Amino acid sequence: MRGVRVRRPRGRAEWSAAAVVAVAGIVLLARLTAAALAALAAAWPTAVALLLVAAAAAAWRIRRAAARRRRDRQRLTRLRITLAEFDAMDDRGFEYALRDLLIRDGWPSHRVGGGGDQAADVIADHPQRGRIVVQAKHTRVAGKVGSAVMYGVKGTAGPVHGARYAVVVTNGAFTRDAMTWGDRHGVHWIDRDRLNRWAHTGAALHELIGLPARPRPLRFRGAA
Repeated sequence: MRGVRVRRPRGRAEWSAAAVVAVAGIVLLARLTAAALAALAAAWPTAVALLLVAAAAAAWRIRRAAARRRRDRQRLTRLRITLAEFDAMDDRGFEYALRDLLIRDGWPSHRVGGGGDQAADVIADHPQRGRIVVQAKHTRVAGKVGSAVMYGVKGTAGPVHGARYAVVVTNGAFTRDAMTWGDRHGVHWIDRDRLNRWAHTGAALHELIGLPARPRPLRFRGAA
């Protein structure tokens, strides 16, 4: 398809008509511009008011979020949980409670527990002490956690989760073999008595199990 070619005006009459059209276009453009400017001049107070309202709403949301974070920090600072409260929890609630206790002790934490968690229910990262993996075992009061749990945590804490330390926490007890194996291979354990000292009395976890202030090289190199 050939392009449209614009023919130059010929003669005085065509030049006069072209000039009239050009002047009309300029006048129309000027009127449109004036109308747009007038509309903007009329609307700017409303626009400014809307911007001020939006800014005030955003500032209010920011202040409310900051106040909520302060309240949460204060609540966690005072957090105490009794053994009876632990016993009444389900598995999920137990995991969230351990997460909150870690946050109270200065360990930014998140819950991982669920299908495919690879022996990590809670993972926490401390700026000086490094990463810790927590395996939560909620059980009846007389229930005991065996060595198999220790093996599982040992096998994934370092290689899978990049953790320097691992701890298994239960509201029940551990078998003697589990405690011995954990002590030998660097898997910390928190039984009912230690849980009470941590959660109810207020002892910090890193003090309770003797974690150093500065991170050491990864300890999970396989069982000896």
